[in-house]
Amino acid sequence: MKRVTTILPALAFFLSGILSAQSNHPKYVFGLNLGFTVYQGDLTPERLGAFKTQKLSAGIHASRLLSSSFAVRGNLTRGRLKGDDARYDQPEFRQQRNFNFTSPLTELSVQLLWNPAGRNYTDKGYSPYLFAGAGFAFLHIRRDWSRFNPSYFGVESADLFPGLAADTAHSLPRVIPVIPVGAGINYFFNSRLGANAETSYRLAYTDYIDGFSQSANPRRKDHYLQYSVGILYRTGKTDPLKCPVIRY
Repeated sequence: MKRVTTILPALAFFLSGILSAQSNHPKYVFGLNLGFTVYQGDLTPERLGAFKTQKLSAGIHASRLLSSSFAVRGNLTRGRLKGDDARYDQPEFRQQRNFNFTSPLTELSVQLLWNPAGRNYTDKGYSPYLFAGAGFAFLHIRRDWSRFNPSYFGVESADLFPGLAADTAHSLPRVIPVIPVGAGINYFFNSRLGANAETSYRLAYTDYIDGFSQSANPRRKDHYLQYSVGILYRTGKTDPLKCPVIRY
């Protein structure tokens, strides 16, 4: 009898190890998304960015699920940025200054995702998340001041010209560090397929995303935002055999 009472706990421990191994939590999530980028800087009066010149973007990403609450994600986004003074009637000077720029955008970043509800492994339903990370944005900025009207500004144009000369002499960045911060929500239809929506803000430590600084507002840095929706594919299933977990 003593032998049986000794063997049973050992057997239970052994079986629990086997059954736990059969619980196959998903490890990776892959996604495709479409959305748009919004420039925020000197060439727009809108505090939330230049929605009048928003541009389409597309991206791919891959996440490694670390736990039910945390994941790390690699992200690649392609899009464009654009700003144009002439798109705004107010303040009136913008249509006379007439600065504008465009740039293709390629962004590579790594982000840490936090799921406050701890639903990374949940088969179905909604799953909100927050994220922050770091990366690089690759740009090819084309700025244009050819429609600038100096006669409108009168004596003030004497201050604009030195600033414009300084901007012209300043080399434009081709690669800038960015810090993406944002929030999103996933919805999984089953253990594998899902969809998501996301909004994010890119902190960029330069005033030359739009190509202008000294002739515009040198005290204000340029940034950009991204909004997207997409589809998700999650590898593996949560406990595919539906085996109960033995607790002792």
